[in-house]
Amino acid sequence: MSTTRNVNASFRSVHGVGVACGLAAGVWLGAAEAPTKLVNSGLSPFAISLCMVAGVFTARWTLPTLLKGTRYVFADLALNRHLILNAILAGMLWAVANTLTVFAIRDVGLTIAFPLWNANSLVGIFWGRVLFGELKGASAKTLAKVLLGALAIVIAAVLLGFSTIHSSGPHAPRAVAGILAAAGASLLWGTMYIPYRKAYISGMNPLSFVTVFTLGELVTCFALVLALDGGTHAAVFHSPDIKHLIFWLFLGGFVWVIGDLFQQFATKYLGIGRAIPLSNTNQLWGLAWGALVFGELAHADATHRLLVVAGSVVMILGALAVSTAVAGERENSSTNQALLRECNRYGLDYNRVLATYGRSDLDDDPAGRSIWDYAIVFGASAVFFYLGVNARVPALAMQFTWLWALGAVLVATALLAGYALWKATRFS
Repeated sequence: MSTTRNVNASFRSVHGVGVACGLAAGVWLGAAEAPTKLVNSGLSPFAISLCMVAGVFTARWTLPTLLKGTRYVFADLALNRHLILNAILAGMLWAVANTLTVFAIRDVGLTIAFPLWNANSLVGIFWGRVLFGELKGASAKTLAKVLLGALAIVIAAVLLGFSTIHSSGPHAPRAVAGILAAAGASLLWGTMYIPYRKAYISGMNPLSFVTVFTLGELVTCFALVLALDGGTHAAVFHSPDIKHLIFWLFLGGFVWVIGDLFQQFATKYLGIGRAIPLSNTNQLWGLAWGALVFGELAHADATHRLLVVAGSVVMILGALAVSTAVAGERENSSTNQALLRECNRYGLDYNRVLATYGRSDLDDDPAGRSIWDYAIVFGASAVFFYLGVNARVPALAMQFTWLWALGAVLVATALLAGYALWKATRFS
């Protein structure tokens, strides 16, 4: 009985911070896709994805270094070396999915593409139940929230799909291809959470996981360019115009990493089935960036706007319904069984792994900073400074008042959610 109480206390103590991280992830992930609008400037989706991932690679080594230090990250990786291949695989899935989203944005627009690929909530719920017992033993009320929320997400995706097909706007001729690309991204992004969850029920820190995750991303994006975008002759390697655009794509990758780190912590503390829908509120922020900053709905007819808004509202309500389904004692017990299974399989310390959920008084950070910490931060800053000096404002119609307003929301969200995460878990 004492063990059961400890399990429930550990899982519930960080539910609030998990929700905060999920909402913050939505804000930042929604903004991260805005630079992919550069596909309308003539760059191929493969080139855009590669440049974004290069920014992701830079940020993924920088942020963990700032928050915990390289000694902590590598100590954690050494303790969980059996999960390194999983992290690389997850990065490969992400890279392919991200490339598909660029195609989707090109073919159907940011406002439409977001809700479609956010159907990954359904995929995540399925894998969370099958592999990690996330809904096993859940109450009828919790099941109703999850199932009705999932159904709302499906309805919203279908509604938005039809609104695109019947649109007379500039994206209509390629609507089917865009919808298929967004659906493929949804499937891959939902499946990508399996390695996430497996790592975190084994006690691995999200900061360590994403450090390795980025290797799979970068290698896969290079492979896609070499195989499908002209090989070594691809424009991304030779075009004199691309250096003026790289900064914005790097910046998009940097923003995405911040959102993904919040999403990773949400996945750790809430599970797949709840974290994905909560972070999928990024659809609302994607809508804001697409409609307010880039004016994607400026020339849409009334029917089109109504379908887009209605689909967006339905999807958000469905996601919130799923995310508010708080796990009860029986479901927590099922999750604990999955945790025990991983500990037994890999010879892990069960008490240590369980304690990482509530943080308690753990303080296993290796003391001090190494010279590599300062070198990494300095190098990353130098890269962004060099690219920024050579950057030009893209030739895209933008509403800068809304751009600055949404930028302020980004900063405020990161500060508030970051403080809550540090206060409760010390980023562990």
